[in-house]
Amino acid sequence: MSEPPKSLKDAPKSLKDGGGPPKAIATPCIKVCVVDGESGLCMGCYRQLSEVAQWQRFSDDERAAIMADLPTRRSRIRPEKLAMFG
Repeated sequence: MSEPPKSLKDAPKSLKDGGGPPKAIATPCIKVCVVDGESGLCMGCYRQLSEVAQWQRFSDDERAAIMADLPTRRSRIRPEKLAMFG
């Protein structure tokens, strides 16, 4: 078991800043991770696999741009496939 920091300078950056734990990253993930082979999109969140893999590395602005585009991506998946998920 590791010892707690002896001083603030030894503490993790998030604690030094007084902000506590790092802020949560916004994500469209709904835990339905099934990729449509035709469109290459996740049928739960409509992201491409490369976007899912890179999500934590994107800036807040990059994530916001992708999230703004997601509603238009739904139409790229055939409705009968989406019907499986209600």
